[in-house]
Amino acid sequence: MNTAEVVIYRTDWCPYCRRAEALLESKSLQNLKVIDVDVTPGARAEMVQRAGGRTSVPQIFIGDRHVGGCDDLVALERAGRLDPMLAA
Repeated sequence: MNTAEVVIYRTDWCPYCRRAEALLESKSLQNLKVIDVDVTPGARAEMVQRAGGRTSVPQIFIGDRHVGGCDDLVALERAGRLDPMLAA
């Protein structure tokens, strides 16, 4: 079972956000938190602070670890490293 909390900061109009969210949803995560930075007050500032100044979406966190964006998430999946991170 997946135990790590996964947080994705996204916008509704971003295709990279949709791709990353679809990949995460395919993992049947129990602890997936989706935050839309366009509608959640203060979420964009929180994302930028947590992501070390990155302003683009999506920004993805697994537990306390900043994964990065969609390309970073897909690279972890292709390398076989995503599932172990989700199970941690």
